[in-house]
Amino acid sequence: MAVDLRRTRPLWATAAAVLAVAALSACGSTEAADPVAAPATSSAATPTDAAPTAAAPPPVTGKLRGYGTVRQLSETADLVVRGEVEAAGFRVDEVLRAATGSSVRAGERITLASLDGGVADMAHMSKLETGQVVVLYLAQDPAASAFRTLSGDFGVFDVTGSGDDAVAASRSQAMAVSGLLAEDPAASGHGFRTTLGQLRAVAAQVK
Repeated sequence: MAVDLRRTRPLWATAAAVLAVAALSACGSTEAADPVAAPATSSAATPTDAAPTAAAPPPVTGKLRGYGTVRQLSETADLVVRGEVEAAGFRVDEVLRAATGSSVRAGERITLASLDGGVADMAHMSKLETGQVVVLYLAQDPAASAFRTLSGDFGVFDVTGSGDDAVAASRSQAMAVSGLLAEDPAASGHGFRTTLGQLRAVAAQVK
């Protein structure tokens, strides 16, 4: 039986259109089923301020100068005195050396000031206690009428006995000179012992 092509062409066109719509629908459903995942976000708030920390210690302002000989101490000191530590200050019994312009005399009392607390080696310094008899190598505080021992314990000699034969021993083992006029490397770090007469003699040599 013959088929009339003019009648079937519209049916083929309709069928093709239906197939095209179905294909587009299938593609859309596939894309909707597999969306691109959005980046995850954290619900925890990011802290903006650091946790408080303990207060920082005072800054270190410097290191103490070391001295190798009694002569170096004598040359540097504004005042070298022997006397006794008292509750109200330091009683000067003898002036071994005084820099030009110093008015301190035997029998007077002077004020001793402590080292700056920011100095790195301050923690290792001893304290002058009432009743101690010592020879002190002192630097004058330009801002006040007070004196400080040169580099802490370097400028302190404990005196035992009387007269030129009295023993004068460095206050510290580590922070001590190692000789009178010349350094002795073998004695460094072991303290230093001499006599009051020797300290007087060295001080007298310094102009």
